[in-house]
Amino acid sequence: MLSFLEEFYFGNIDAQAHSVRESERSRKEFEKMTENEEMLIKILPDEYKKTFLEYVNSCGFVNGGATLNSFINGFKLGAKFTYDTFVSDNTPFESLLKGQK
Repeated sequence: MLSFLEEFYFGNIDAQAHSVRESERSRKEFEKMTENEEMLIKILPDEYKKTFLEYVNSCGFVNGGATLNSFINGFKLGAKFTYDTFVSDNTPFESLLKGQK
């Protein structure tokens, strides 16, 4: 059996793959958002349609960046937990423990 790092190296673990349990409200809001976007694209004059589509694309870009930032911060936090748990020998309140000896 390969170790976690070996599995990751050989591409057997996809860090981006995850399943999300979408709530009923989230699903409905996504459908509403999609329907509204499609309606606006159909009814807006070309000059406004272009601006609206640029807005939609900008929102996607900003949200993608925020998602990437959250992923990186979460990964770093997990690594810090792991380091503190298995590597670090720092003992909180070490000065108090020395007094007990």
